[in-house]
Amino acid sequence: MNKDYLINTVEIDCPICNKAHSLEKRKRLTQCLVKGEIVDYEEVYYLCQLTDGEENEFVPAGIMDENLLRARDAYRTYKGLLTSNEIAKIRGFYGISQSDFSAMLGWGDVTVTRYESKTIQDETYNNIMRMAFENPMFALESLDKHKDRFEVEKYKRIRNSITHKVEEFGNSYLKKQEINVLYVSYQEESEYNGYKQLDIRKLASVIGYFASFVNNLYKVKLMKLLWYADTLFFRRHGRSMTGLVYTHMPYGALPIAFDEIIHLPTVKVVEEAIYEDISYKIIPNEEVNVSNFSLEELSVLETVATTFKNYRAREIVDYIHKEKAYTDTEAYQIIPYSLAKELRELR
Repeated sequence: MNKDYLINTVEIDCPICNKAHSLEKRKRLTQCLVKGEIVDYEEVYYLCQLTDGEENEFVPAGIMDENLLRARDAYRTYKGLLTSNEIAKIRGFYGISQSDFSAMLGWGDVTVTRYESKTIQDETYNNIMRMAFENPMFALESLDKHKDRFEVEKYKRIRNSITHKVEEFGNSYLKKQEINVLYVSYQEESEYNGYKQLDIRKLASVIGYFASFVNNLYKVKLMKLLWYADTLFFRRHGRSMTGLVYTHMPYGALPIAFDEIIHLPTVKVVEEAIYEDISYKIIPNEEVNVSNFSLEELSVLETVATTFKNYRAREIVDYIHKEKAYTDTEAYQIIPYSLAKELRELR
């Protein structure tokens, strides 16, 4: 694999040529075997330009540990597990330490420390940590269940922090459950969901991406951007990006659970009065994390965002009305992804 680029130069004692000089600190995309799976990850190394031949690079012990962690995180991503950074993000969400997070969940004191540094968690532990993040009420119940693991003042402080998150994000969790209920009939992969089960985390990331990079994003326009992202990705790769199911509605393709998905945590909705109507403007609630997307996904998102960035809602509705996927389906009928092959070319 040949993706290799310079990070910076570092003045150190070179163990290869035994001279003090500037070495290139570089990064490359490479592969390794983790738990029986070959994964791609970014490896950092030093390059000695004073030495000819193949033995002109080395990896210090500290950076080797970082490389191993990146490889393990690549495996976690491949298996749908939380990465070390995502686990740390959950702790940061509640403002607690590694040992406190372990105690809150009833685990050994160093369990979370190991997960953030070297050990790959199993699916059961992973799901518990994810639930603690996605459902603050679950985190609160876990804390109360294991309150004897904490000093009184620390318990009160952590409980206040989690209670605040319950009040702030509890509605978001309920919306996710409502979305799952509406998609219970679309659990099997088919041409209706683009041969992909609904991925709410991916959906939230996609909505956050469009909120960050598309001007004047309102509810109607967002729904059309989602359809174009899913259908273009399907045309290129044979499956949808999010697993949303779309129906033929008067104003174009509209995903099932359209009212609920705008309440996912990556965005917030602001009501605006436009003449005598109320419109719902979508604005980002957090910075876009491009690592949530593959290069193929980013290519599709950039294409859709660039094409429709300055379109008004009415213009994108008119545009979608001319798509064969729309003209060849009846009102209120599900639009099959098989019609994505007829999608007009986007620039």
